[in-house]
Amino acid sequence: MPHRTSRRTLLAATAAAAAAAATGITPAQAHDHGHDSDHERDRRLKQLIARMSIEEKIGQLFVMRVYGHSATAPDQADIDANLSQLGVRTAAELIAKYHVGGIIYFGWAHNVRDPHQIAALSNGIQRAGLSQPTPLPLLIATDQEHGIVCRVGYPATLFPGAMALGAGGSRDDARTVGRIAGAELAAIGIRQNYSPDSDVNINPANPVIGVRSFGSAPASVARMAAAEVQGYQSSSVASTAKHFPGHGDTSVDSHTGIPLITHTREEWERIDAPPFKAVIAAGIDSIMTAHIQFPALDPSNDPATLSHPILTGILRGELGYRGVIITDALDMKGVRDKYGDARVPVLALKAGADQLLNPPDLATAWNGVRAAVDSGEITEARLDESILRVLQLKARRGLFTHPYVSERAIDRTVGTRSHLATADRIAERTTTLLLNRGALLPLSRRRQRNLLVLGADPASPSGTTGPPTTVLGRAFTELGFTATVLSTGTLPTQAQTDAAVAAAHGKDAVVIGTYNAGAGGAQSTLVAALVASGVPVVQIAIRNPYDIAALPTVGAALATYSWTDVELRAAARVIAGVVEPRGKLPVPVPRADDPAQVLYPVGYGLSY
Repeated sequence: MPHRTSRRTLLAATAAAAAAAATGITPAQAHDHGHDSDHERDRRLKQLIARMSIEEKIGQLFVMRVYGHSATAPDQADIDANLSQLGVRTAAELIAKYHVGGIIYFGWAHNVRDPHQIAALSNGIQRAGLSQPTPLPLLIATDQEHGIVCRVGYPATLFPGAMALGAGGSRDDARTVGRIAGAELAAIGIRQNYSPDSDVNINPANPVIGVRSFGSAPASVARMAAAEVQGYQSSSVASTAKHFPGHGDTSVDSHTGIPLITHTREEWERIDAPPFKAVIAAGIDSIMTAHIQFPALDPSNDPATLSHPILTGILRGELGYRGVIITDALDMKGVRDKYGDARVPVLALKAGADQLLNPPDLATAWNGVRAAVDSGEITEARLDESILRVLQLKARRGLFTHPYVSERAIDRTVGTRSHLATADRIAERTTTLLLNRGALLPLSRRRQRNLLVLGADPASPSGTTGPPTTVLGRAFTELGFTATVLSTGTLPTQAQTDAAVAAAHGKDAVVIGTYNAGAGGAQSTLVAALVASGVPVVQIAIRNPYDIAALPTVGAALATYSWTDVELRAAARVIAGVVEPRGKLPVPVPRADDPAQVLYPVGYGLSY
């Protein structure tokens, strides 16, 4: 019986051929990085750019959100949201109207239900891009940092986040995370990942970076970030280091304000720059800017995203970076306060950015760039520079030759048993034991069988099952314990504290998850009451590892650096003695009563 080609396969092949024909780029040229091949590829890309209209050129620089699970048939509520915010009904209409070069996926935009749906959305977006007068594939992106920032969840494999990996200290593990996570993203059509966070987090009060960073030691962050980049890009996913020139020493969230970095130029060279130098040396495809003021690097106090001295002078000039520069999201307050929404994208391009990420109002931003081109403030040659970098990235990642993904690839790649097992083993190597009075741990399933599992239950990171107490309780039950679960929240009331103490009566041990518990706060009051009840208390810091400083009386304390399932299950296995704790602090824990003094230094971590 002759082989029959499906209509979907035929359409994919036809559109892919159109994309390749538009550039003349063959699959071999897309992946061969020899000098002659690069020269020929760039010659063909420049010919393609020369055929593009001004409207198409401007559109290629924008990466935009769009609502809906489908490129052509989203739910009515998503159609309404698109009409309200973008003036179009669907992703396909957005591409036709604005010629955008990229789409960013979010959970709240209803883009990410399950792997097969995501892949269908990705294919629909590529089909729309390749059906335009100038057929161009789109660069589909998301924030899949793992840990506390994820967009694609179960059944995809979720790994420990950056600070947990920093606690593990293994470059091989970081590279493996990038390789596997990249393969799963590529299988569902996401070819640019805004990861790794390459900030050096030296400020325990940092409200926006924290555990998203590999740690506080510049050399360690540099090694881990470079390894993860190599992993992602080995799986044909463009990695994006963020947030240049360094967001690790801030006490303001750039989503809600503009942080001020007071580092001297020498401090920047010593603290913030090493990870970015390392990822550039590793061949990073893209670097994301920070909406921060950095007077030592640019005394104008413009946000770095809009700073020519920082993006062109330092990143391109001094560090020699030749890849794509993408702005952090342009709907964030940190970049919007000083200039209007029509000027921000213009100033970002003039500063040296190539991709303009998610402006609050695309029409305003797009027309602002068009007006700047019409007036001569931005030349067409300047547009062409950025478009060439974006198209080079698309060609390097195979989008001109293989823009579509297949259902078969999803099933054999996403959330496989081996990937999930690898995530569990890596998580076990990150769990950090900080305190173990009287060898309380590991708990014995014979002598300490009856457990009370309680604590903070923050909203679970995207795609995890949660809440944390339920995940921990289930994990202990599977390990042979009897676990009673009680959620007390991040701000337990006196009534909740009293109920927790009553529930602890008669239990062999209490396991409590704390979430950024400060000294004298409601969580520390709860922990103190549990300790006073006489039941052994095991505390797990499920976000920042600094909680132990405010909880000095607990019997044992661990840090997991996140409350995703994989990290909580690993913590349960460590507590039960199934595996040894191996993590070492990647940041110092300061004393609660004197933050200038270190309670536990970088590299500290106990074992059994």
